[in-house]
Amino acid sequence: MSGTAASQIEYYARALRAPRIGDAFRRLGDQARDSGWSHEEYLAAVLSREVSEREASGAALRIKAARFPGHKTLEDFNFDHQQSADRNLLAHLGTSTFVTEAKNVVLLGPPGTGKTHLAVALGVQAAKHGHRVLFDTATGWVARLQEAHSRGKLAAELTKLRRYSVLICDEVGYIPFDQDAANLFFQLVASRYEHASLILTSNLTFGRWGEVFGDQTVASAMIDRIVHHADVLSLQGVSYRLKSHQPAADTA
Repeated sequence: MSGTAASQIEYYARALRAPRIGDAFRRLGDQARDSGWSHEEYLAAVLSREVSEREASGAALRIKAARFPGHKTLEDFNFDHQQSADRNLLAHLGTSTFVTEAKNVVLLGPPGTGKTHLAVALGVQAAKHGHRVLFDTATGWVARLQEAHSRGKLAAELTKLRRYSVLICDEVGYIPFDQDAANLFFQLVASRYEHASLILTSNLTFGRWGEVFGDQTVASAMIDRIVHHADVLSLQGVSYRLKSHQPAADTA
């Protein structure tokens, strides 16, 4: 490749704000000559490198912006401990099809059974597939909405949150809500109904959500909107954290 051609490509890469083209065109050019690629094959390889690395960079930014409590993946989930988890369903959910369909995912089960891990893992997958995701606990979401409501900006905040393809609401049911908090959480659920996805985790079965929200009617209306388009996974067993810290049995 002539120096003039290389300089032109570098200039075009900068003008297009495509720095990976400037980094990769020489190496791919050598490979193209050695392998006898056509001009079209070489161009496709250069553009493919730019697109794939740009998508990876974008995914990393979306994952960081989601404010996950940690980085979890489906691959590192302990299915041997949590055998009640439906591997096939989780693999399907990992494609993020549910996000494009504005469906929800609900993970129910006792503490320590992997609900938050799976919620984060599905959120990470959604971010990798180009979706905006935001994570918080149920009490965190209520606090956010209370602050917006106090400023007279609740409707605007709900509209802003609807721009996120996925909201993860962790730990629904760990702390009961008063009537005002329950109403705000209901508005969050209602605002996303058939528009955008929720991933929720809870240590309580649906039949006990009335205890959390202080009103079985409100709880029933909320559950109806959540599960109308949703996949519900019920996890069972003892806490993985407690099991991993149990002392070894005395065999003496």
